[in-house]
Amino acid sequence: MKEEFDFYSRTAIKSYNLDKTMRYQLAMLDSLDVYTRKHCENVANITCRLCEYLHLDEGFTIYTTVCAYLHDLGKMFIPPSILQKTSKLTDEEFEVMKTHTTIGYNMCMKDLKLRPYAAGALYHHEALNGSGYPQGLTKKDIPYEAQIIRVADEFEAISAKRQYKTHIGIIDTLNILIENSEPVKQQDGLKMLVKDAKVGKIDKKILKALFKVIADDTEYEIYERYTYLDYVKKEIQRLENAEKYYKGYEKAKSEKNKEYYKAGVEMYLKAPNESIENFKFVLEEYRISLKERMEIINRLKGELKQIKKLRV
Repeated sequence: MKEEFDFYSRTAIKSYNLDKTMRYQLAMLDSLDVYTRKHCENVANITCRLCEYLHLDEGFTIYTTVCAYLHDLGKMFIPPSILQKTSKLTDEEFEVMKTHTTIGYNMCMKDLKLRPYAAGALYHHEALNGSGYPQGLTKKDIPYEAQIIRVADEFEAISAKRQYKTHIGIIDTLNILIENSEPVKQQDGLKMLVKDAKVGKIDKKILKALFKVIADDTEYEIYERYTYLDYVKKEIQRLENAEKYYKGYEKAKSEKNKEYYKAGVEMYLKAPNESIENFKFVLEEYRISLKERMEIINRLKGELKQIKKLRV
């Protein structure tokens, strides 16, 4: 049995009955590089969950989730040297990267099947305080679907493992988002960027919904890992039974007794790669695995407590 867990898999656009038009829209993701495509899929899944925790109706949830799938569509026209750069972008390169919003918008507007979802591509980097791009809009002018996608996008982009940066933990990521939800102090060059000093970059209500999404998924991951732990414990018990017979096998004097205990060992060996010669090694591997997985579960429990204490 192989342990698998996909943090984003539980709720997706696949939950809904998609018509042919929507399938066409989502097929556009195949044109993106593997990192961007996975990012878009993850952002869409988080967006879908956020809509549900915000108690938005099903129609708006489906619409916003499709917008999220398509939000980075314009990146297919960003040069790979910039899109896949492993170090920090220069100011000039960042200006090129920022054009993915308008490129994606224009792509959607030119395609009748994509046109209804153009807002996600254009507005997902706008900030409530006016410090975003491409238009520097403030809260009243930013579509709500884009505000939701921005929160999902920032969480996934910061926390995901990428080829150009190291992984940042979930708690650290959420704390960064809390900071982004607070008003920016007017200092240095930020005076020219912030149009509304009373709000932060992202909506606090949406961020609170994200806390619930992450807490819910963390609880689910703990449950899934406990389920796998039960399997590991059963395997350990099975091989410990084999070990008891093996001790008798080692002590047996007569050939008859040896055959009896050997048959007892083999009775508990079920996996194709297990044998009387190596089962004790397999048993030790399971014991190590059990310890490691318990440590992960305890870490997740600690994270869950911290997530539930977060406030904005």
